[in-house]
Amino acid sequence: MNLDLFSGSEEGKAQSPSAFDLASEQALQLRKLLHLYAHAYYTLDAPEVPDAEYDRLFKQLQSIEAQFPALLTADSPTQRVGGAVLPEFSTVRHQVPMLSIRTETDTEASGASAFDARIRKELNLPEGASEVAYVAELKFDGLAMSLRYEQGILVQAATRGDGEYGEDVTHNIRTIGQIPLQLLADVPSVLEVRGEVYMRRDDFDALNSRQLLKISEGAKGEKTFVNPRNAAAGAVRQLDSNIAAQRPLSFFAYGLGDVLGWSQGAAPFQSHYDLLQTLKGWGFPVAAQTKCVAGAAGLVDFHAQIAKQRDKLPYDIDGVVYKVNDLGLQEKLGFVTREPRWAVAHKYPAQEELTTVQAIDVQVGRTGKLTPVAKLAPVFVGGVTVTNATLHNEDEARRKDVRVGDTVIVRRAGDVIPEVVSVVLAHRQPDAQIFTMPHICPVCGSAALRDVDEADYRCSGGLFCGAQRKQAFLHFAQRRAVEVDGLGEKLIDQLVDSGVVSTLPDLYKLGLSTLVQLDRMAEKSALNILSALEASKSTTLPRFIYGLGIRHVGEATAKEFARHFGSLDAFMTASLEELLEVSDVGPIVAQSVLAFFAQTHHQEIVAQLRACGLRWEEGAPAERVPKPLSGQTIVLTGTLPSLSRDEAKAMLEEAGAKVASSVSQKTSYVVAGSEAGSKLEKALALGVPVLDEAGLLSLLKGDSNDGT
Repeated sequence: MNLDLFSGSEEGKAQSPSAFDLASEQALQLRKLLHLYAHAYYTLDAPEVPDAEYDRLFKQLQSIEAQFPALLTADSPTQRVGGAVLPEFSTVRHQVPMLSIRTETDTEASGASAFDARIRKELNLPEGASEVAYVAELKFDGLAMSLRYEQGILVQAATRGDGEYGEDVTHNIRTIGQIPLQLLADVPSVLEVRGEVYMRRDDFDALNSRQLLKISEGAKGEKTFVNPRNAAAGAVRQLDSNIAAQRPLSFFAYGLGDVLGWSQGAAPFQSHYDLLQTLKGWGFPVAAQTKCVAGAAGLVDFHAQIAKQRDKLPYDIDGVVYKVNDLGLQEKLGFVTREPRWAVAHKYPAQEELTTVQAIDVQVGRTGKLTPVAKLAPVFVGGVTVTNATLHNEDEARRKDVRVGDTVIVRRAGDVIPEVVSVVLAHRQPDAQIFTMPHICPVCGSAALRDVDEADYRCSGGLFCGAQRKQAFLHFAQRRAVEVDGLGEKLIDQLVDSGVVSTLPDLYKLGLSTLVQLDRMAEKSALNILSALEASKSTTLPRFIYGLGIRHVGEATAKEFARHFGSLDAFMTASLEELLEVSDVGPIVAQSVLAFFAQTHHQEIVAQLRACGLRWEEGAPAERVPKPLSGQTIVLTGTLPSLSRDEAKAMLEEAGAKVASSVSQKTSYVVAGSEAGSKLEKALALGVPVLDEAGLLSLLKGDSNDGT
């Protein structure tokens, strides 16, 4: 909406009728739209637009009302907190209104400095006067809550509602473990604690996983949630507290409402920071990041420090909050309309924005994964201009039902790849086409396959696919595979990007003159690479099989294949039934091997590598002698006294065990050394036997051991 039309005098009616009429119509439309979005956000818990879009429209309405004061109405969203009481809940009148605080939309350091300048002006502080002390807090993305205690007992919990009247949600709030039902400390006879109910990110992810499982099992009426705030609000507003109890919620306290009957006749604190410490002493959680700072410099530094931590926090925030610390100064500064003068919420760049989908492409990653990517109309979100957003995989693209031409909410948090959160269905065009995942690699034309129980399609082109070349070279040259010393990522990038190599055999055709032309490649370094390539020609069959990068074929499986078949030709030509005879090889691995060698270009690459001089010892298939740990799955964690991780792994595999990276109910043993972490904790929780190094050596000797 263009506000340049409204430049002129303070009194709108003094301008031309057409300008006033236009402003009146635009203000009316903005009020309707903001009420609609607020209803969806606060009451239905189903936000239709990102917070940044609501803030923009809100600011536009404020600008119009400032230019045309006659258009300011009592029901304007700028004159109230927002929200409504659902008819299913009892109404609660707040004895002390739950007002919102002003939002500073300048996301730069200047936003913090501007707040300090306003406070100093309101307090008539001259230049050179002492800096104002502030409390800096996090701005949580949750649901504001008022907890009323009488004689130390929680008797009522109410939402903010419209600021004056809220909803009684006591039955659900009682399910939150962080909220004390009874205060054991010496507290006032009536105490209202204000704070934020929220959902941690890990709890949110677990909740959505459970929801997806229910949906896959055919449960009706179930859905996934857009974001943690939406999930938290939905849980708080459940009529059945049993449902609310299944949705993990958390709470942070940040202030007080109605208070009566201080034991000493007056509050035991003079500052907001001391108030927070008192709340903490009474048993309420207070965010650890909260701190006292001095002046504009302190606010700026806090804003910058939290910005660095934002994406690592276990919960969502969209900014920080500054409050004058001295309660006497707070009282002196007072309120203006709907917000206190002594506080402000300083936002960070929006992590969600609206834009449109111009196309949906499919990209092929370095490991062959096919990812649908929405090509977007450029939009500034999370501090950068975004033109692409991932749709993750076919299932996610279908679940979100993203189509070309759709208006979508895009999210970008820190360095996380931008993603499409949801579609604004009200804006969908009737001819929008449903996205269909291709089953052919768009880079090399090889078949794109999806394994059972996996969400991703992967190109089967492997060594032939241009998108996978760099990863194929790195994997082939690594220490546990064929091993080409000195052939690292930077050198491979140069070789592939310059077109010098395109397939693995090209490595063995490199000459000195070609290498010395590369950046930062002296003659001595080039000679070292050529020497390493020559040395790598003498390898072993397990290393070569592993180096081919066949999906699902790790080191241990490569060793089993080499031991079972004895020769590469026997392995390459094995049938499904023959592959399944190999120890610990199931249908997924067997099908992956068949698919790999079904590609003629893979057969050609193997033949060319042999022609380049790669060699290994071959022989008759090994006699199938039972091994003591066949069928056992073992996990290593921590540091063992005398054995390295590789040594312990090699010994276990030689004894027939499978060494896994994660603990499950199928794990036979966990071998734990010093500084063992979550794997040991999970093993103990699941009742998996735990061994130390002595127990491992005893197990390898064939002695029975039930663990410690």
